Amino acid sequence: MSFVSKVVLASCCIASVGIIGYVHYKQQYDRDQLRQGVIRDIERQQRQKIQNIYELRQQEELTKKLRKQEMNTETT
Repeated sequence: MSFVSKVVLASCCIASVGIIGYVHYKQQYDRDQLRQGVIRDIERQQRQKIQNIYELRQQEELTKKLRKQEMNTETT
């Protein structure tokens, strides 16, 4: 084999290894990003659930106050 063909073969091998390494790195990165997305969604759902429960409690209290006021106005 000539020197030029050896250089071409070596550069092709190096490029192939580089491409394969990049693809594996990118795959792992994408998996991590997907996993983080799921975790963020779960946290967002939990925060939304807590907010909904808080608003429900407030509405229940307001409903009790309103009913109490209605009963007071009916009795007078």
